[in-house]
This record gives sequence, C-alpha cells and structure tokens, in this order.
Amino acid sequence: MLTIALSKGRILDQTLPLLEKAGLSISKKELESRKLILDTNLKDIKVIVIRASDVPVFVQHGAADLGIAGKDVLIEHGANGIFELLDLGISKCRLMVASKENQSLSKSTLKVATKYVKSAKEHFFKKGQQVEVIKLSGAMELAPIVGLSDCIVDLVDTGNTLEANNLIPLELICDISSRLIVNSAAFSTKHSQINDWIKSIEKNL
Repeated sequence: MLTIALSKGRILDQTLPLLEKAGLSISKKELESRKLILDTNLKDIKVIVIRASDVPVFVQHGAADLGIAGKDVLIEHGANGIFELLDLGISKCRLMVASKENQSLSKSTLKVATKYVKSAKEHFFKKGQQVEVIKLSGAMELAPIVGLSDCIVDLVDTGNTLEANNLIPLELICDISSRLIVNSAAFSTKHSQINDWIKSIEKNL
C-alpha cells in the first residue's frame, strides 16, 4: 500500500490531471467527501489532501510515502528525511523580493516581511545584507505600504497583485514549481512500487 499526500488548492487542480495520465484517478465523490483518506481507482494506493505546508511533514515522518509540494514549501521545511524525485513542472511561479518603486534596499538593517523566513534569510545573507525578518501569514503586499517593512519576499505569478498595490518585483530568489517527494525509508522498503510510479508519471510530463 502506498499513501500519497497532495497539496490543497491550485497544486491539487494541476496535479489530478497529471496523476490521471499516469493511471491514478480519484472520483469527484471522494474529493468532495469529508473523508481524510481518499480511495483511488487503484486498490493499493490511497491519497490524503492536506495543507501544502504539511505535505513534507507527513512524508518526512512516514505518514505518507509520497507527496507533491511546491519547492518553496520544501525549502522552508528543510526536506529532512525526504528525497526530491521529480520536478513536475506545474504550479510555476517565482519567489521574489518586491517593494515600492523608490524604496532603498541599501539600509544597514533591512526590514523584510514574509512567510518564507528561511528563504529570505538565506537570500540576504548571501548578499551580505543584515535583515530583520517579520513573519506574516498573508496580506504580504500591505507591509511596505503601511511602513511595517521595507520590502517583502513572496511568490509572484502574474505580478498583478503587486501592480495593484503599487509594488514592483526587484530580485529573483528562485523559480518555483511542484515536486514529487518520497520518504527516504519508504524509498528503500517500497522501491519497486515507487519506482514504477515515478516512471509512469515521468513519461507523461
């Protein structure tokens, strides 16, 4: 039996067609139910649909054998006990530094608002820039507007939200897409079954 952890929301919407091409489908009835563990068309594979940030946690601790999560989530988690197997090329976006157009980022200590604390610290550390990171869970674009921070580190897709709030993208930290991950222990004990799945997904990318 394999258990696959999937991220809710946009990633799930783009993951389901990919899984169907590889031979795994989940009925609409299952997806709309209140069940926490979903049945699939394959008797030996179950699916759990959870918050994106929880996917690597479930995989790391063996509650799920495989998972699909964004690279941003994996960086923040640290990916201990996890192997990253495939870049699925879905849910693409960019992790970027953004701020008001005339905002100086050359201060001795820069105030950065983000929920991507680890990524932000590593980015500015590499630049030799001292920062004070303010952790937020949402409404990141508001922080520079009201003076809470000098800039933000956030995911950017179309850039429309930044533009609507008079912010501009300034520095690319990294390109983001969803990745297939596996529990390191399960990769050894269930190698044959997992490897078959990797091949099925890979040939349909």
